[in-house]
Amino acid sequence: MTPSSRPLHSYFHGAFIVTAIGLGGAALYGYLSFDGLGGALAFLFITAVLAVLEISLSFDNAIVNANKLKDMSKAWQRRFLTWGILIAVFGMRLIFPLAIVAAAAHIGPLSALELAVYDPRAYAAIMHEAHMPIAAFGGTFLLMVGLSYFFDGDKDIHWLPAVERPMCRFSSIKGIEIGLALVLVLLFSSLVPDARAADFLYPALYGLLTFLGVEVLSGFLDASQKQVARAAAQGGLGAFIYLEILDASFSFDGVVGAFALTKNLFIIAAGLGIGAMYVRSLTVMLVERGTLSEFRFLEHGAFYAILILAVIMFSQTLFHIPEAVTGLVGASLIALSLWSSIRWRRANGQIAGSS
Repeated sequence: MTPSSRPLHSYFHGAFIVTAIGLGGAALYGYLSFDGLGGALAFLFITAVLAVLEISLSFDNAIVNANKLKDMSKAWQRRFLTWGILIAVFGMRLIFPLAIVAAAAHIGPLSALELAVYDPRAYAAIMHEAHMPIAAFGGTFLLMVGLSYFFDGDKDIHWLPAVERPMCRFSSIKGIEIGLALVLVLLFSSLVPDARAADFLYPALYGLLTFLGVEVLSGFLDASQKQVARAAAQGGLGAFIYLEILDASFSFDGVVGAFALTKNLFIIAAGLGIGAMYVRSLTVMLVERGTLSEFRFLEHGAFYAILILAVIMFSQTLFHIPEAVTGLVGASLIALSLWSSIRWRRANGQIAGSS
């Protein structure tokens, strides 16, 4: 695919509009709720911080999305970037927290919404209590995503050869990624308090089964596409489902962590929704401009960040790790991989020029 010549800023027009609407709505909500400029400024600041937090936590998500999208048909790319982003913004940032509270408190969705509006502290307490199973599920899914990338016998580009080459060699051992994931799950389940061990172990196993189920479904749909021409409409369905669950796994940490800044569900949805729109814009830019092929180690940095995020999500079941630290670690790994890619391009160009 020929890289796009669109101006860089054009990819973010939609995100800029959503930012203006989200920040304006948050300021108006704060003004009306607290009868003054102080409330408007406070809500405006919190929404902006949440948006930045979401972008920093999900930049690696954009890279992984782009890696998957570049192999999908144009039709399925459009579906993911329209319907997929609606699911991501409204489903994961607004409906998902309500569903978690409803399930944990054994109440209906409308009752959960009333709780969020009229008793946000109780709502936040329920979300905090549900953090362990959420982190276990999402962490295991992300762990399998990262391990599957590195334990790949066909992978021939290595950012850190001392680490990645042995992983490629051992990829011939069937199920090695599953074995490593289970070892880590069992280790952390033994470290959490005995009374909550099951709250970690079972969701982690469901996360593993979900990843395997998506892989099986994706492979089945891909095989169907090759065998039957009319199944082409299904060709991207497996990848679409994979990307939606992947986005959900990335979102778990941000949604739960947002309650450390505010207990207001609508401000959380506005801030994280703004961040999600920038992630979408970054994804489109990476696909159309062929950025992943230009910077050969950028994808590696994203998958290392995914592995670190998985371990951080597991660790958060034992002690608190500030969301800013999580975002900084991921951003640092991606920045290092970008820097290494630029150095490689310069060195490669010099070698090519001298030969």
